[in-house]
Amino acid sequence: MTILNIAPTKSALLATRHQLDVAVEGYDLLEQKRQILVFELMTRLKRATEIERQTDQALALAFQALQDAVLEVGSVTLEQAILAIRQGHQVNLTTTHLMGLRLPRVTVHHELLGLPFGISGTTAQTDLAMSRFAGLLPLLAELAELQNVILRLAAELRKTQRRCNALIKIFIPDYRQTIGAIAASLEEREREAFIIVRMMRDRLAQSAEPPS
Repeated sequence: MTILNIAPTKSALLATRHQLDVAVEGYDLLEQKRQILVFELMTRLKRATEIERQTDQALALAFQALQDAVLEVGSVTLEQAILAIRQGHQVNLTTTHLMGLRLPRVTVHHELLGLPFGISGTTAQTDLAMSRFAGLLPLLAELAELQNVILRLAAELRKTQRRCNALIKIFIPDYRQTIGAIAASLEEREREAFIIVRMMRDRLAQSAEPPS
C-alpha cells in the first residue's frame, strides 16, 4: 500500500473519501460484469463442446456416404454430376450486444435439395452424401460463431479481471491508507491547536490575576 501525495486538508479528505466510494462502486460493478462474463463463457464453452461432437459425428456420416457413393458410381461420374449442381447458400453475419461487447451472430440459409442429381448416372447414396454435407452447414456456422464469441468473451474477461485486481489490490488500499494518514494528520493538528489554545488561555488567565 502507498500513501498518495495529497495535502492533508479537510477538503482533500472529503475528496479522497469520495474517490474511494467511486472506486468501491466501480469495483462492485466490474465484479458483477466479471461474474456475468464467466457465466456466458462457460455456457458457450459447453455448447461449443456439444456442437463439436455433433459436427464430428455428422462429418463421419457424410464422408461415409460419400465413400459409398464413390464405390457405387465411381469418382469420375460423381465429379461430373457435382459440376452440374448449382445451389445457393447464404451466410448472414449480424451482431448482438452483451455488456458493451459486440458479439457475432452467424446464420446459414440453403436451398432445399429436392432431387439435385438426375435419375440416371447416380444413386440414392449420392443424394444422401450431398444431403448430409448440406446438413453440416448450420452446425459449422454455429461452431464458427461460438469459437469467435468465446475468444471475445475470454479477452474481455481477462481485461475485466485485471481492472478488478487493480482496484481491489492497489487503488482501494492506497485510498484507504491515504485517508487514514490524512485523518491522523488532521487529528494531530487539532490536538496541537487545542494545546496551543489552552496554553494561551492559561497565560491570559495568569496575566489577568492581580499582583499579590
